[in-house]
Parts: sequence; structure tokens; C-alpha cells
Amino acid sequence: MVHQDTARSSGFFSDFVTSYFERRMARILLLGMISGFPWVLIGSSLSLWLKEDGLSRSAIGWAGLIFGVYALNFLWAPLIDRLRVPVLTDRLGHRKAWIITLQAVILACLLFWSTVAPSTSLALVIGAGLIIAICSATQDITIDALRIEQIDRNDARGMAAAAAVAVVGWWSGYKIGGMIALFLADHLETIGVENYWQMTFVALGVLVVLCNVGLLFIPETGTKERAAGQRDAQQAMAARMGGKGAVVQLVSFITTTVIEPLWSFFRKNGVRIGVMILAFIFLFKIGEAFMGKMSIIFYKEVGFSKSDIAIYSKGLGWITTVVFTLIGGLFALRTGVVKALLISGIAMAATNILFSVLHWVGQNELMFAIAVIADDLAAAFATVAFVTFISLLVDRNYTATQYALLASIGTLGRTLMASSSGALVDWLNGDWGIFFIITAVMVIPALVVLWTLRHKLFSQSG
Repeated sequence: MVHQDTARSSGFFSDFVTSYFERRMARILLLGMISGFPWVLIGSSLSLWLKEDGLSRSAIGWAGLIFGVYALNFLWAPLIDRLRVPVLTDRLGHRKAWIITLQAVILACLLFWSTVAPSTSLALVIGAGLIIAICSATQDITIDALRIEQIDRNDARGMAAAAAVAVVGWWSGYKIGGMIALFLADHLETIGVENYWQMTFVALGVLVVLCNVGLLFIPETGTKERAAGQRDAQQAMAARMGGKGAVVQLVSFITTTVIEPLWSFFRKNGVRIGVMILAFIFLFKIGEAFMGKMSIIFYKEVGFSKSDIAIYSKGLGWITTVVFTLIGGLFALRTGVVKALLISGIAMAATNILFSVLHWVGQNELMFAIAVIADDLAAAFATVAFVTFISLLVDRNYTATQYALLASIGTLGRTLMASSSGALVDWLNGDWGIFFIITAVMVIPALVVLWTLRHKLFSQSG
């Protein structure tokens, strides 16, 4: 019996690992990188740019409100799911047409950033950052849908593997992109380039172009079936309304495009359970967001250079995240998504306290490395379980809309609350130790909600 159990476990592990090397996973990896890279621009790069240009912690924290658009993208997700991009949709496919259009706007904003400085044009800098955030949040609608549609709807193993690879891709875009940005900015500053951040943004624009070249090789699946399902729903609604006039067609379009995707979520889960699911999603990563928003400012104030941050937070953090995200995909499938979320949530809170220790110890590279590794380990497990959980909840007829709704609810909690992170540090008079302890406590409400739901989510989470 022991040998049989061992063999089954070994076979399961082997099959799961093999799924990481399928061709579709390479596509999903690239999609994740495209999704994660803009966060380098409006996250760590913009924050450090503002810091080095003389802005306060509070101002940098409030500038993070531009991330709020990620919490609102579900409002226009139905239109992205239905409306076609002229010319490009016919030539490239519906999803890719939207992504490439939005990437072109992001590239234009990067080139604009290369011509201005926060000290003299703060409103313009933040305005361009807001446009990047809007484009990034909008392309995420399509990227997430395209990623989910690469996997058969009943393939739980493939979905868990895809979630892990997508998270690896996101963190690769964020960590490697951030490492490149920090190293390049540090090098240009060292050799005496006055506008070193502006020149860095021009170089980052090259990465945007390269990602879009790779995007052209990703096929789209399920487009006809999805369009047919949406069309049938609209025709059924029009028939119930008893007419074929322009007004009826408009109302039926709005109803099936905006209302039906939302209603199908509550129809599947029930209103009470649906609301509790949304509450959990809203609360789960608030503490992580508070910490993440201020982390690079914390590193700088402790005394680490941009190169130190690039090596430990970006380079070492990326390696850790990749390894443990891939392990996390297996962990989520073996233990069940709900249990994986509970365990990783507790770990995520515990590792935040390591940054309090780093504050108390001071500029210590070993402690920095330990804190980053532990934090990225917990975040990797939590994120892959979180993405798998949301992916399993969506209705394939409304993939983009429902995933955007669920993901944006989580982003809403992170961005609206975390924008006050700088003000909290200032209110604590720069006591980073207490700040990180507070971020650890923030995960508790989400875990209480999830514990209450644990027996009601087996059909979604496996």
C-alpha cells in the first residue's frame, strides 16, 4: 500500500511538472511578463524617481492612487470583451489587437517621460503614469482572458499549472524589468548622466517592443464559441423583450454585456456566498500591498543603494519567486486551493515581521536577503493559489468580464487602502518596525472570512 501511494504521488508530481513544459505554458509565461512589466514603471521606478527628485513619503504614497484604475477595470471589461479594434482585430485576433494597441500607448508615455522631470512637471509625470496604469489595467482584462482560454475549462491540473506560470511571468516582468531599470539608472547616474531616469525609460521602451513581437506568436482559442454564446444570450434577451427594434437591441446588448456576466456569478454561487467570496478577495492582500508600496522607500532609508535593491529585492527575489511559484502550483492542487490560501495567508503575515527585524537590525545584507527570500516565498504561494482560485470561478462565456471583476475587487482593497501607506509611516514618525507589524495583522480578517467559507467552496477550489 505504501509503495502504491508513493507511486501514485510520484506519478502525480511527474505529470504536473511535465505540464510546465508544454508549449502553451511558454505563451502564458509571456502574457504574464507583459502584464507585470508596467508595474515596474508606475511602481518601483516611479516611486524612486519621485523620491530622488525630492518628494516626501506621503506624496509618493498618494501618487500610488493611480493604481486605483486596476480596481475599476471591471467597469469597462464588458466592452473590451465585446468591442473590436478596427483593422487589427481581423488581422491579429480580438485579444491580441487590444493588447498591442494598449502597449503602443504605454510606449508613447515612456517616451514622454523621457522629456520631463517631476520637480518641474509633476502633474504631467503623474498624468502619464495614470495613462500607463489605465492601459495596463485594460490590457490585463484581455491578458487574463487569453491566458485562461489557453486551457480547457475542465482541466484543473492545467489551470493550476497555468496560474503558476502566469504568476512566474508576472513576477519575471516585474522583477527582471525592475532589476534592469535599477541597474541602468544606477549606472547612468554613476557615469554622470544628469537625466538618468529619463534615459532609463527610453531603454525600457525597447522591452515593450520586444514583448509585442513575441505576442504575435500566441494563438487565440474559443473566440467563435464565446462570440456565439454572447450573441445567443443577447438574442434570447431581445426575444423576451418582445421586439427587434433599435432600442430593444441596444438594451439587450447592454444587459447581456454588463449585467448578465455579473448575475451569472451570483447565480452560480448564491448571493450570500458570492458576497463573502468578494469580501475575501477584497481583504486578502491588503497587508502585502501596504508593505509592497513602501518597501523600496524603506530599503533606501535603511541605507541600501539602487544596485543593492536590484540584487536582493529584484534579482534574488525573482529567483525565489519563480522556484516557489512553480512549487506553489503543485501545492495548491495537492492540498486544495482553499487550504493553500489559508496556509499561505498565515505565512504572508508572518514574513512581513521579518522586515521589522531588518529595521531594528539596520543595514544588514544577510538579514535583507533572508527577509526578501521569505517574503517572496510566502507571496509566491499566496499569489498562485489566489489566481487559481479566481480562474476556477469564471464563466467561460464571460471570461474577461468576470475575471476582471474578481481581480479588480482584490486590487480595490490593495490600492485604495495602500495609498495611505506613506501617510501611515509618517504618522508613526518613521517607525518602520511597527508599520510592518501592522501590515502582518491586516491579513487576519480575510482568513476569518475564508475559514467561514471553507466547506462551501469545494466545488470551485477542488
